[in-house]
Amino acid sequence: MKYKQLGRTGLYVSELCLGTMTMGGNADAGMWASIGALGQNEGNRLIAHALAAGVNFIDTADIYSFGQSERVVGHALRELGVPRSEIVLATKTAGVMGPKPNDQGASRGHIMDSVQKSLERLQVDHIDLYQIHASDPVTLVEETLRALDDLTRQGLVRYVGVSNWRAGKIGKALGMSAALHATRFETLQAYYSIAGRDVERELVPLIVEEQMGLLVWSPLAGGLLSGKFGPGAPADHDSRRSTFDFPPVDLDRAWQCVSVMRAIADARCVSVAQIALAWLLAKPHVTSVIIGARRVEQLEDNLSAVDIVLSDHELARLDAVGALPPHYPGWMIEHQDASRLPRPFMAAATK
Repeated sequence: MKYKQLGRTGLYVSELCLGTMTMGGNADAGMWASIGALGQNEGNRLIAHALAAGVNFIDTADIYSFGQSERVVGHALRELGVPRSEIVLATKTAGVMGPKPNDQGASRGHIMDSVQKSLERLQVDHIDLYQIHASDPVTLVEETLRALDDLTRQGLVRYVGVSNWRAGKIGKALGMSAALHATRFETLQAYYSIAGRDVERELVPLIVEEQMGLLVWSPLAGGLLSGKFGPGAPADHDSRRSTFDFPPVDLDRAWQCVSVMRAIADARCVSVAQIALAWLLAKPHVTSVIIGARRVEQLEDNLSAVDIVLSDHELARLDAVGALPPHYPGWMIEHQDASRLPRPFMAAATK
């Protein structure tokens, strides 16, 4: 397991992060029952297994099974006797937590209420990374930032991040944080997979420029890239994709990716899922890839991706099959940058 710097902070996190969306659900939890309904004992086993493999980063959210996932994580860390300083604990807020008008969003009121409830469920006195889970179209960015700044000053939260925001809004927030001398977003948690590379258009250039960490959710596109679907897939479709079709994916592109990944996986005697994860781990702009599981065997398979070093040829094949079509202004910027970027002969010509 490798450890990477979290954005521009001094904190290091494992390159694989244990996602806990599968924990805490029950048969009456709606979509959470489809995603996963792991109880405390199952959650303990998965967390213990991840920690033994070197994972020091755990991600959850208040909305996951409406707080039950946070409870499972909190109890597990207590029962396993894990020292608090050895774990980087991340959670999120802004999702719909109830029927009342203030039971959601990124307002000061909801943030302040939510952080206290998350601390209680997690049984900790601080959250290492507190993330705004949704782009609130009502609350001013300044209100959100000032609330998060207060939480860091109070010591309840150490770093803050954002998830599922547009590049323009993140850029605005970063500029405003600097102007207000307030804590800034250090991470972006975003959907990213070999078959879903939209993040590369505007968000990746932004986070590279601003030295933000990129945390990847749904690296297997909700199980679609696990190898259980698409060309050459076995008949067993034991995946949440069978009942919960999310995130949306261009299936034609996905099957092309699966076909190439399967060929590479078969040649290496590994799983298709491991190749999908290894491709993401090879990206320098990726800080940590969030993996979730319902079974220890599934978790073991995903954890083994850290041992795979793809060759330049394999990376080139994978990059090509999942490449995004040209878009404006991207293709125009690339064309114009070519004449601006330094070339060796130009320096020699000025002598």
